Amino acid sequence: MKLADREYLQNIEDRNLAPYAARSSETRGREHPEPGHVYRTEYQRDRERIIHCRAFRRLEYKTQVFINHEGDHYRTRLTHTMEVAQISRAISRALLLNEDLAESIALAHDLGHTPFGHVGERELNRLLKDYGGFEHNRQSLRVVEVLEKRYRDFEGLNLTWETREGIIKHSGPYDRPEKDGFKPEEQPSLEAQIIDLADEIAYNNHDLDDGITSGLLNFNEVSRLAIWEHAAEIYGRPLPDSRKSSAREIIRTIINILVTDLINTTISKLEQLSIGSYNDVKSCGSRLASFSPEITGINNELKTFLREKLYHHYKVTRMSLKSQRVISELFHIYTEHPDTLPDRHREEVEKNGVIRTVTDFIAGMTDRFAIEEHSKLTDPFLRV
Repeated sequence: MKLADREYLQNIEDRNLAPYAARSSETRGREHPEPGHVYRTEYQRDRERIIHCRAFRRLEYKTQVFINHEGDHYRTRLTHTMEVAQISRAISRALLLNEDLAESIALAHDLGHTPFGHVGERELNRLLKDYGGFEHNRQSLRVVEVLEKRYRDFEGLNLTWETREGIIKHSGPYDRPEKDGFKPEEQPSLEAQIIDLADEIAYNNHDLDDGITSGLLNFNEVSRLAIWEHAAEIYGRPLPDSRKSSAREIIRTIINILVTDLINTTISKLEQLSIGSYNDVKSCGSRLASFSPEITGINNELKTFLREKLYHHYKVTRMSLKSQRVISELFHIYTEHPDTLPDRHREEVEKNGVIRTVTDFIAGMTDRFAIEEHSKLTDPFLRV
């Protein structure tokens, strides 16, 4: 009886994937050599290692826009990651790319994110301006290369080169390499390129959904956006009377418009530039995954609208100020008084120094843990 072993799965990739897709049989390997698994490809192993790591589980209690305790139905960093992975798989399948690699990068792309979303990242970056700053892609790479402690023989998860490259080159050309192994002159794989845009599709639309649900966004203003009007036209039927039901239908349609346009535009670019191999993707002078100019324009209007009306809404700003204070005060307490750090971090201080240890500790916190830890250290009536 023939089983779906690694060789069988690799043969399926060879037969079914596009010539410009990444193939697990041709991976540049892992930093620490390991024997292959009998029934899984290398990218499948990456995906499963990420799902089982502690940093992935902590995403459940990290902010997207709304702090975790503000409601059970708002997106968290974990649900955002799952949405990015789903969109990435759909795009990869249509383009005949390697779904396992795309999913692995999608699942890992936010592992290094701070508590309190981008507010926390900006505050840590400000606090670390004299120490090289803070950027969550670099921290995500540090999580999978160093901070996860699951294996006896090495630090980190020992992921493949392609998955780690996708993490560090996420969101635009990479010009701050952690090490020489990730060639900045090369474009990331096409699988990695689509993650950037799948990420954008996911957060724009779930933030729009959460903004409407929360009442922070004015429905009449939202419905006048060009992308909303375009989606209503594509939808082609009378919308439900309920604004929430109507919003769900339109947002679903917007996601479909963006995904379809991304697939079609990327195919056109691949054909125009005669991209016929994985090496062609790597050596291309620019990114290949993109939206059409028309969709880029109306999508940019949506991003501007969300920035002005949601991310800068006074209620979000108030919460952001509290989040900044928590991050800032924790950072100063820990760095000025390292003896307040939990015992398990004392060895890290001796090995990596106070700043690096405190940065790793704070970046790994969930929202609720950061709030609890801040309260214990600043409220004299709470037990430490």
